[in-house]
Parts: sequence; structure tokens; C-alpha cells
Amino acid sequence: MQRRQFMTGAAALGAALVLPATVRAQDMPSGPVKIVVGFPAGGGTDVLARLLGQKLGVLWNIPVIVENRAGAAGIIAAEQVARQPNDGNTLLMAHVNSHGIAPGLQPKLAYSVDRDFTPIALVGKTPTILIGGAAQPAKTLPDLVKLCRAQPGKIIFGSAGSGSAQHLALEIFKARAGIDVLHVPYKGSAPLMNDLMGGHVQYCFEGMTTATPLLQSGKVIALAQTLQKRSKSQPGVPTVAEQGYPGFEASIWFGMVGPGKMPDAMVQRMNRDIDQVLAMADVQEKLAQVGAEDGGGSVQRFAEFMKSEQQKYAKTIQDAKIVAEG
Repeated sequence: MQRRQFMTGAAALGAALVLPATVRAQDMPSGPVKIVVGFPAGGGTDVLARLLGQKLGVLWNIPVIVENRAGAAGIIAAEQVARQPNDGNTLLMAHVNSHGIAPGLQPKLAYSVDRDFTPIALVGKTPTILIGGAAQPAKTLPDLVKLCRAQPGKIIFGSAGSGSAQHLALEIFKARAGIDVLHVPYKGSAPLMNDLMGGHVQYCFEGMTTATPLLQSGKVIALAQTLQKRSKSQPGVPTVAEQGYPGFEASIWFGMVGPGKMPDAMVQRMNRDIDQVLAMADVQEKLAQVGAEDGGGSVQRFAEFMKSEQQKYAKTIQDAKIVAEG
């Protein structure tokens, strides 16, 4: 009898010792974690992924590496991660292009954001900035709207490409302001900026990383920014929302996702840890340098935000009859 009681007690103790390890295994990946980035090294998405990866590696006590898989505005990287096991060992730094715009722009997209990905955390939003050449006549947003209404279809707006985040910001604004302009798509921001400064293009919406040094040098002027509140990095530039278009937002955003149907305990653990990293002083400083803010919050917050972005861009793409390039 005593031996049976001892064995039963030993078994219970063994189960108690094993249980915490099992729980830990469920809320942490088993080995090294890879964060896939759909853009080249050195860009804003890459910088944020490497910053998070370094901090999360310390918190998790496992290696966290970044893999750059550039191409098709982040879609190639998204396709790769969508096919991976849902064990948390492969994550994706999702981007507005791949998880906000592409679902409404690409009819033959090889993945479903809802089915093939697990939202983990919103990392940050950056505004696009409405800029113009320094010699352009309209220096404020109200003056630009008046100019466009006086010359419908004649004021030239460039973008970094048809269907790009910058192009969609323009289309959303056109619809809200009730204006007609001439849109000229470019193959990227570099040739667009050259033509903007040369006077061949008059205005455009552009990402903060590209626009800021040109603004600082006086080569271009800023008329508005597209977050609902002024970015801490550009406090002197008024928002579109505060200049007569309440609720207007067209941000470039980044968020951590994993393959579909990841274990909920692991997702919640990763969400909490990313929140902790985003609150660190040195991380806050780096986020400010690239103009990223408003990250963090619950998994549900990020999931709802992505869904609303997809709906907003799908409607804009349909209304403006935008067709994907290539």
C-alpha cells in the first residue's frame, strides 16, 4: 500500500515538473526564429525587423535572424512565409503593400491574409507626406485643392508606381477632396524625386524616409502628412485630417505576422514581448528616427486594423479602376 502511494505521488510530482516545460514549449518556438523581410537590407522595414530581432533574441534566449527576400513590393516574402509551418520559427515583417493593398490589387494573389497568416503585433505606422517642388505655386493644402479645381486634370502628381502606397494615398485624397489630377506613375521613388525637383512633376505623396532629407535641404516643400495626428518626427507639417478632411489616414505600416493558425499561447507571448520591446527607450529613439509610431497593443487591435486597411484599399482600387503593373 505504501509503495503504491509512493509511486502515485512520484508520478504526480513528475507530471508537475513536466507541465511547466510543456507550457513553455507551447508559448515559445522550438529553435532559431527567422524574420523574413520583403525589401532590401537597409530600408525602413529591414531596420525595424533587425531592431526587433535583436531585442527579442535577448528576451527569448534563442537566435533571431533577419532574412531579406525582396521583390514584388513584399509579396514574394509573404508567399514564402504563408507556406511555412505554424511553429513560430518563421515570421514575417508584414507591410501595407503585402497585407493591406495587395489583397485588393492582385486578383491572382497566392495567399489569403485571413487564412494564411496569424496577426501578432502592429509594429508602427509612418505617414506619407504630400510634397511639391519648391517653385510650385500652391504652398498649402487648401491652395492646392483650389488649384486642382481650377485646372481639372492638368496638375501633375507622380507616384512611386501604380498601386503603390503613395499612389493609393493620392487616390484616397482625390476622392475625399473631389478633385481630378493627372497621375504619372514611376518605377520607384528615386526617378520621381528627380523629376519633382526638376519641375516635370508638380506634387506627390511620398514616404517620410525619402521626403525628409529633401525637406531639410529646402529642395521640396511639405503641404500635409497622412496620419490622423502629426508625427513626432514632422511636428511642423499639418495633417490632411486637420485641414478639412477629418478621419483621413493613409499610412505606411509594418506589423509582425506568422503563418496561419499559430498556437494562441505563443501568439499572445510574442505580442506581449513585442510590446515590451517597443516601449524600450533606445527602441523608441530608433522608431522616431524612421518616423514610426502608434505600434503595440493587442493582437485583436492589429487584426482589426489590417482588416480595415484591406477594406479601405480594396474600395479605393475598385473606385479608381487601378490595375496592377506587370
